[in-house]
This record gives sequence, structure tokens and C-alpha cells, in this order.
Amino acid sequence: MEKAVFSLEEVNNEKEFEALSLATFQFQYEENSVYRSFCDLLNISPVDVNSLTQIPHLPIQFFKSHEVRAVQGKVSTCFSSSATSGQGTSKHFVQDISLYQKSFRKGFALQYGEVKQWAILALLPSYLEREGSSLVYMMDDLIGQSNHPASGFYLNDFQALYQQLRELEKAKQSTLLLGVSFALLDFAEQFPMQLEHTIVMETGGMKGRRKELVREELHACLQKGFGVETIHSEYGMTELLSQAYSKGNGVFNCPPWMKVSARDINDPLSPAAVGKIGRLNIIDLANQESCAFIATDDLGRVYPDGSFEVLGRLDASDIRGCNLMVY
Repeated sequence: MEKAVFSLEEVNNEKEFEALSLATFQFQYEENSVYRSFCDLLNISPVDVNSLTQIPHLPIQFFKSHEVRAVQGKVSTCFSSSATSGQGTSKHFVQDISLYQKSFRKGFALQYGEVKQWAILALLPSYLEREGSSLVYMMDDLIGQSNHPASGFYLNDFQALYQQLRELEKAKQSTLLLGVSFALLDFAEQFPMQLEHTIVMETGGMKGRRKELVREELHACLQKGFGVETIHSEYGMTELLSQAYSKGNGVFNCPPWMKVSARDINDPLSPAAVGKIGRLNIIDLANQESCAFIATDDLGRVYPDGSFEVLGRLDASDIRGCNLMVY
């Protein structure tokens, strides 16, 4: 094969998801030399794989040490992670950026409706201060798609953000305030307010600016500071082209082309029991050009309906800014 096999419109149920996952596995085994070498070390090839549970998941660290690519040719975009841990950055090479655009646009719409009905305010100082952030790319696109004059990025001007939110609240405009955790906390402490028409969404990450908090404590602080009943969350990372969203209580839901499962903490090839804490595996079919099967260092629970919680990460794992707190 010379190109990806996936289309968002093809995934409408579990049967279609499994069929496309198996086709993607064969495609990436043949075209992605890094992934093929990993599978060969496990002595697994496409003839051995007939179900989702048999597909090997590539350890996420490979995105730091190798070019994980299934499609060769000129790269249009290279997304990179922050180097918070001092152990290097992950790089995600993207040739067809429309795959990412379709994924995050449709993923957002499935959870929150048409983006044009929202004013979108992004408080992402640590991301805006570097290049290569996939989150900044996504938010810049959604801000443009929203077409609301108030939509935009905010760096450190909390006063301007405060005034903008007051005006939007007065106009009863549906608003999304998305921010990195430390910046939302700083803003809520300096400018506490009562929001009625605004969703507050944290995308995790203290970036060494503040003490790490468990989710419940973080959300309690933000609920108090913004006067809201629930805090929403976004789960995404450099190595994925799709996102999961939580509308409260830290329980995330995936779009139809993304699936999270858990593997045994001590045996990465064995699944964890449903509802038990395990290391999270992710299938992201939007990752056609890299690797769709990722073994993360995140710890969590996966429930029978496919929703999941993120409870922390393994000891000695790198700290990345994607909605993780020590649990």
C-alpha cells in the first residue's frame, strides 16, 4: 500500500472500527519500519492478528527516539511535545494535515455541537511560548472556525481575559474557556468570577509552574474560582491526532475512530480487567501516517461503555502536559 486506508465517515459502529483497525494494522506493519521491527521482536505478524486485542501497541517513547512514519514523502507539519522532563521531545510527522483537521473538528462537534455557536478563548501560555504544539494548531483552527469576534488566544493578559468573559456573560454568549491547568488556576485566583454561560475546560499540565494536584483538588479549586458546577477536560497528546473529552468527574469519551483499553500494569501484553487500574492503550485511526496503536504510560480505568478515567502515570515515566496528575 502507498497511502492510508482510513476515512472518518467509515466508522459508525464497533464492527466497522475493528475492520478498519485490522486493515490499518496490516498497512502500518507493511509500511512503518519502526512498528514492523517492534512487532517482529514480539514475533507477531498480520497472519497472527484477527481481533483488536491481538494488535501490538507501540510504546509511546518511540516517538522520541525514532521517526514513526507509515507514509513517506514530504512532511507538511511536525508536531513536537514540550521538553518538561528534560528527556527530549516527541515528534509526530504529518504529511496530510487534513487528517488532523477532520479529526479534531468532527471530534469537537460530536461533543459540543457546531463550533460556530461558540466563542472560544484559549489560555495556553506555555504552549504559545514554543513552536510545534498540536494543541495550539487545533485551537487556532477552532478559533478561526468559530468566527466569533471575541475568540482568540490569551498569553498573560488576565485583565483583558476577565473583561472579555464579563462581556460574553452579559451577552449570554455560549463560551468555551480552555486552558492549561496552572494558567487557569492563576487566573481564577486573581480574577474569581461567577460564570453561567461559559464552559471551563482544562487540558492538564502544571509545566513545573505549580505543585501537581490530583484531579479532584484541581477541579474543586477551579469550580470555586469560576463559580461553575463542573470542569470539563481534554485528553490529547502530541502522539495522537484525536482527542477525548470529559464533561465532568474526569470521565472521558472518545470519538468513534478512537478507542482506549487498559493492559496489566506488570504484563503489557495482557489486558486489565474491566474497571481495574491498568496502563492505557490507545487506538487512534486518525494516526494513519504514523502509528495508530499506542501504549501510553498513563494509568487509568476503562469502563464497559468505552469511557475511561486517567488516574496518573507510571513512576519514572516522563511528565507530559496532557491532563495527567499524580493520583
